[in-house]
Amino acid sequence: MPPEAAGRLRRDAAGLVAAVIQQHDTGEVLMLGWMDDEALHRTLTTGRVTFWSRSRQEYWRKGDTSGHRQHVRSVALDCDGDALLVRVDQEGAACHTGERTCFFTDLGAAVDGGSDPRDGETGTAEDERGGWA
Repeated sequence: MPPEAAGRLRRDAAGLVAAVIQQHDTGEVLMLGWMDDEALHRTLTTGRVTFWSRSRQEYWRKGDTSGHRQHVRSVALDCDGDALLVRVDQEGAACHTGERTCFFTDLGAAVDGGSDPRDGETGTAEDERGGWA
């Protein structure tokens, strides 16, 4: 990792950074995992996504047991330095449930005709706190 990027990486108290995994050619968001410096190093040097498991307290390379490998196409750091976007070529399902993506549970607000939470009764206007009314 370039030194200037490493210096911008903002880790949480456990030394971890969120890694959003996205299918490189479709833009589909596949999953969210966690990386420490070593997991990121392994990801960048091997071309396969490696995570730090917060529950098992160990490294795991996606697909080693399931065969559902993630081949790295690119890694980007967000503007705040506290999240990574890892674009991959996904083999098979990304989710441990067997679903293609871990984001398969639709909460339904927009689907059920709900309004955009930023829309007030009279349209969209910022309130005095800078948020949407």
